[in-house]
Amino acid sequence: MKIAVPREIRADETRVALDPESCKKLIALGLEVAVEAGAGAAACFSDQAYQDAGATLVPDAPTLLGGADFVLKVNAPQARPDGAHEVDLIRPGALLLASLFPTRNLEAVKRMAERPLTTFSTDCIPRTTRAQTMDTLSSQANLVGYKGVLLGAMELPKYFPMFITAAGTTLPAKVFVIGAGVAGLQAIATAKRLGASVTATDVRPEVKEQIESVGGKYVGIDLKQGASAGGGYATELSAEDKALQAKLLADHCAQVDVVITTALIGGVFAPKLLDDAIVKSMKPGSVIVDLGADGGGNCTLSKLGGTVAVGGVTILAPLNLPATMATHASMLFSRNLLNFMTAFWDKETRRFKLDWDDDILKGCAVTHEGQVVHGPTLKALQG
Repeated sequence: MKIAVPREIRADETRVALDPESCKKLIALGLEVAVEAGAGAAACFSDQAYQDAGATLVPDAPTLLGGADFVLKVNAPQARPDGAHEVDLIRPGALLLASLFPTRNLEAVKRMAERPLTTFSTDCIPRTTRAQTMDTLSSQANLVGYKGVLLGAMELPKYFPMFITAAGTTLPAKVFVIGAGVAGLQAIATAKRLGASVTATDVRPEVKEQIESVGGKYVGIDLKQGASAGGGYATELSAEDKALQAKLLADHCAQVDVVITTALIGGVFAPKLLDDAIVKSMKPGSVIVDLGADGGGNCTLSKLGGTVAVGGVTILAPLNLPATMATHASMLFSRNLLNFMTAFWDKETRRFKLDWDDDILKGCAVTHEGQVVHGPTLKALQG
């Protein structure tokens, strides 16, 4: 089986789907790996490193993708600068594994079904114990939580830790983290390591112990109905619970220096949690880091991909933060893909096993034999 790793063409993307270490391990399993020249350069992986690992370098994407049995990518396929679409370069019947975010990329999904390609989306992999090592959402969210806090600390006109100096004592910054998934927990831990006083909230009260275990103080509301969707995801709140949550957020945001928002519904779309009134109630010099920007943003005043100042409050809404830490982001993403490939690779027949009774494969399949087979994506396409 021939594996192809193209250079990512998204404008802000620096990651690569496979690093040289994972290439070497796939080759040891009996697969052939071809990498587009320069694919790993932005992540500090040289062409020579891939060749040393046993991979073949291919000078251009059309040649690479046209001869591939299985394509590994970071992002969903998209239109190229030359007008061609990446999907159209992949030979019909090939397989594709990437973080597709299919409900965000419906046009690409339709193209993949029509080609037809068998595609798997790593962000749709079920959050089960067996699938943990394949979970790109978690590996990349860790980077998001870490980097988001650093951005907030750089923008805040105060120290994060308490300092006792000859000129007097400065009190620690107060950081409030909204959402305690993987990104939120890493944000709590990072802010705590920097010396801040950290509080956090989540609509899933069962995460209270997790918040406290990484150094945060839990603040929450008594929900009228459960908000856990299972698998570590949150679901939409009822109108009554939204009102309770809004009051909690308004009261708490007015008291802190930095607000980090990480909330996503189903790991995909960002609910609007901070409205104009909450932002305007915050202290001058306060900072909001909207880590839900890739999903549409958690703050109504966020400028996705940019920074704005509103009444003395600075709002950052960075996009694709993992790409700002390309070496480690690529390494972790690559290991996730390696674990997926290894789990379904038959060493005897040297084939990828399409076991449609397997909960992981079934859960993350998006298109197969000309059809969209992922339930939420099919529902989004229909209406």
